Amino acid sequence: MSTSTSPTPSGPALHNAISKLVVYFSLAYVSTDEEFPTFEKARYVAARFENDPTVELRAPKPCTVAELADVHELEFIEAIQNGDHELSTSHDFEWDEKLFEAVSASTGGMRSAALTALEEGVAGSLSSGLHHARAHTGAGYCVFNGLVVAALAARSAGAKRVLILDLDAHCGGGTASLIADLVGIEQVDVSVHGFDSYSSTENAHLTMATGKNYLQVIGQEIEQIAHPETIDLVLYNAGMDPHEHAGGLIGITSQVIEQRESMVFDWLAQNNIPVAFTLAGGYLSANLEMDGLVDLHAFTLNAASALKRARG
Repeated sequence: MSTSTSPTPSGPALHNAISKLVVYFSLAYVSTDEEFPTFEKARYVAARFENDPTVELRAPKPCTVAELADVHELEFIEAIQNGDHELSTSHDFEWDEKLFEAVSASTGGMRSAALTALEEGVAGSLSSGLHHARAHTGAGYCVFNGLVVAALAARSAGAKRVLILDLDAHCGGGTASLIADLVGIEQVDVSVHGFDSYSSTENAHLTMATGKNYLQVIGQEIEQIAHPETIDLVLYNAGMDPHEHAGGLIGITSQVIEQRESMVFDWLAQNNIPVAFTLAGGYLSANLEMDGLVDLHAFTLNAASALKRARG
C-alpha cells in the first residue's frame, strides 16, 4: 500500500490528480499494540480503497507537540509520549510506547484533511478516537482531539467560520469543552447515546435522536444552521456507531446510514461548503464483522468522492 506524497503534477496530470479525493492514512495510524477496532479498522478501510481510481491515499505529516499544545496541556501530551503518569491511560485503554506515534499521525491526518479541503473542496482522514478528549485528559477511547486541532489549523489558514458536524453515536463533550471560548468554531452534535453529554452552549448544540426519528432530527438540525453560505469549512465526524449493529440503536440500519451520508453531502453541495471528514466511531459485534463495518464507512468515502468529482 503506497501512502507517500507524490511529486506535484502539472498540466493534464494536475487536473487528474486534483479530481481524486485525497484521504489521509499511513500505517502509523495503526502502529500501536492496541487491537481496539477504533484503531484497526483504518487499515481495512484503506485496503478497500487502495486501488480505487477516484481516491488518493496520502500519508500526512504527524502532529507536532507544538500543534497539540494549542489544544492540550503539556503534562498530558508528555504522559502520552512517556507513559509515566496516570494520564497516559485516561483514554480507557492500555498505554504502549507506540501510542504517541499512532495518535499524532491520525491527528495530523485530520489537520491535513482540513487544510486540503480548504484548497480542494473535499478531503478526509481515516482517523478515529477524537471528540471525547479534553485539554488535560483523554476519555472514551479518544486521546487527542483532532477535530479541534484541525479547526485551529483551518482558522490559522484563513477560515473565519469552521463548523464541526458530529454524527457519532456519542456526544462530543470533549470538543464542546475545548471550543467554549474559541471564536469562529462551532459544533452541531446529533447523538443517540448520552455518553459525554453536555448542556448546549452558544457555539455547541447537542440534540439527542432515537432509532425512529434519526434522519428527521439530522435533517432538521442541518437545515437550522444559520447562514451556511458563511461557513468556510465543515469538519464531519462521520461515526458509524449509530448503526444498530455497530454500537447504536435498533432501526438505524445500513440504508438509514447511507441516506444520512447522502443528506449530509447533498447539504454540503447545495451550500458549496468545503468538508473534511473522519471515520469516528463504529464497532464490531456478533452481527457485524470487519467487512460489514468497512461497508458502512465506505458510504462516507463514496459520497465524498462523488462530491469531489462534481466539484472537479
